[in-house]
Amino acid sequence: MSEEVTYADLKFQDSSKIEHVQKFDQVGIKVHLTSKREMGKLKKLQNFKEELQKNVSLQLMYNMDLCKKIRNISTTLQELATKLCYELYRREPEHKCKPCPKEWMWHEDSCYKLFHNYDTWQNSGMTCSAHNASLLKIRNKSILEFIKSQKLYNYWLGLSPRKGYATYKNLDETLISSDWFTRNTSDLNDGKYCGFIGSIEYVYYASCTSPKHSVCEKLANPVKIESTLMDEELDGRI
Repeated sequence: MSEEVTYADLKFQDSSKIEHVQKFDQVGIKVHLTSKREMGKLKKLQNFKEELQKNVSLQLMYNMDLCKKIRNISTTLQELATKLCYELYRREPEHKCKPCPKEWMWHEDSCYKLFHNYDTWQNSGMTCSAHNASLLKIRNKSILEFIKSQKLYNYWLGLSPRKGYATYKNLDETLISSDWFTRNTSDLNDGKYCGFIGSIEYVYYASCTSPKHSVCEKLANPVKIESTLMDEELDGRI
């Protein structure tokens, strides 16, 4: 009788183990299936991320190309407005589209003003500074021809003062001169010589304390596209 009980107990215990193993296997299968589904979701997310990055890159490239086109159009409009304004300026020197202050002449990207009062080289430079400008420097042929057209006489230039007297120079020879980089501006009363336009063709030197006229230059403001085009449209010219 005791042996049968023992056998029954053993059988019951084995049955419990089998059931436990079966449950574990089922859990393992569920875990495997869940992991497989999660991996699928992860792969889809990865694909979505890659597609999104691709679209963002394409959009950035498109935006950069669009910005470049807009810059080119803006540059073209600015050039057209400047040319149009310059033609208007030639007809009417004080046209409101002019990018220079009143009574200043406009040439390319700079403004010029003649001061007819007599003063020393240093004081003339201070007069220019008071107008956010500097004494004229002739550094290219375009400016040279413009200045020649003004037929100036006895106007200080922004040449660096010299210690000793120098003979005259042809204006054309000064274009690449290092003398345009002004220096040695202290102690001008101590026998220094400064350059000035003595005729249409030549630069001369005289004592920096001598009284002469002055010509100042400064950068022109950008031509305002809207005002230039609107003025012409209202006038019925375009």
